[in-house]
Amino acid sequence: MPDNKLADMSMDFAVAILKLCDAIHGHYSLRNQLERSATSIGANIREAKYAHSKADFVARLQISLKECYETEYWLELFLRAELIADDTAMPLLKTCGAMRRMLIASVNTAKKNA
Repeated sequence: MPDNKLADMSMDFAVAILKLCDAIHGHYSLRNQLERSATSIGANIREAKYAHSKADFVARLQISLKECYETEYWLELFLRAELIADDTAMPLLKTCGAMRRMLIASVNTAKKNA
């Protein structure tokens, strides 16, 4: 797993989401969901780095992957509800998709090497 790149990308992504959520007025519960799922991606990637076993490593990456999918959902919802603009959402969705693909590849590689 290209852990440094993925860890760095997830941290930058979480910061961008936090800044985005600060700019959105109202919809506290939805903002909270977006913040929680987006920040969980990187937290689980970091936890995977210190996993107790290969199975724990894979499990942490899979949780991170699930959080990535959830974050994409919230971003798409905010976009459709016109709470964020296209030019704001698209780079975030692109980054989220890139992390998702990297996580899928990492999970598959880890399972193959187990």
